[in-house]
Amino acid sequence: MAVLINAKIDSLLERTSRSFYPTLKYLPKKIRGQIGLLYLMARVADTIADSKHGETSFLQNLLEQYNDVAQGRSSTLPDFTELAGIQQNEHEAELLRNVEDVLNGLEVYDAADRSIILECLDVIVGGQLLDLQRFGPANEGGKISSLKSNEELDDYTYRVAGCVGVFWSKMSLEHVISLPPEKQDEFFEKGIRFGKALQMINILRDIPEDLRFGRCYIPGEELARFGMKPEDLLDHSNIERFRPLYDEYLEITNNHLDAAIEYIRMLPDGQFRLKASCMLPVLVGQRTVTLLRTGNILNSDDKIKVTRNEMKSYARKLLRAMIIPGGVRRLLEKNKDK
Repeated sequence: MAVLINAKIDSLLERTSRSFYPTLKYLPKKIRGQIGLLYLMARVADTIADSKHGETSFLQNLLEQYNDVAQGRSSTLPDFTELAGIQQNEHEAELLRNVEDVLNGLEVYDAADRSIILECLDVIVGGQLLDLQRFGPANEGGKISSLKSNEELDDYTYRVAGCVGVFWSKMSLEHVISLPPEKQDEFFEKGIRFGKALQMINILRDIPEDLRFGRCYIPGEELARFGMKPEDLLDHSNIERFRPLYDEYLEITNNHLDAAIEYIRMLPDGQFRLKASCMLPVLVGQRTVTLLRTGNILNSDDKIKVTRNEMKSYARKLLRAMIIPGGVRRLLEKNKDK
């Protein structure tokens, strides 16, 4: 792949984004770097928020200081040395040691692009700060807290992923495509649901890991409908009690994925790269939902994910579908969770 921003940032991006990096190569060059940079900036914030540090206030302050520098409200970047030292993932530790280089990547882009990037980052950081207020640091063995309601869940998925759909759409309209003004609100709305779909998949796939760190994104009110509480999800033998509610969330996810497909259909026919970059996460998302529907998600020993070989297979199928009339529609329909 051609240089996105600079060699150092590109290297960080490749090492910290196993599932996202393959999507970047399909993107039009005019927006590839901006989207890659936002990913890294958001990944910095995510790494801070998910660090296994004992003090909520310490992580909140780091997040706020980092965002203040990014937004231009401060020039004093916090010291990430301590946080980098406790990371179990060396790539994330390296990312924290190079935050200044990541933020300097903003200088490559004009004021309009910087504004779109920073608007999205601000929403993401706000969501992560709210997460820390609700759950505290990701420390093992502590009390499990849950979101209260489906409204809180929907708000969370917007803050950490739906807003990325807005960002992606704005960048596309700024540099690559044009849509009639009367279609743009629908485009943004479907983009938001695209992002929510991918975050719902993360939530529904990562339940055991989140529980281990005291976080339950399945709302307590909804669990109570089935006579359950968050702690019940620690026992994988409770899967059949949980399955009806879990299936409800899979259906919500499928509905969001349907909106993502409609989003792709709104892209102009000639935008092969943009369509392809959107299709790959939808294909992987559809496959993941199918796997989640049949597996025991409460069993932490049975990690459910799409393999690298499957990812490569989808990339090949995608390239074929792009050159065959009607191929995109047929591939998405055939791959859909039934």
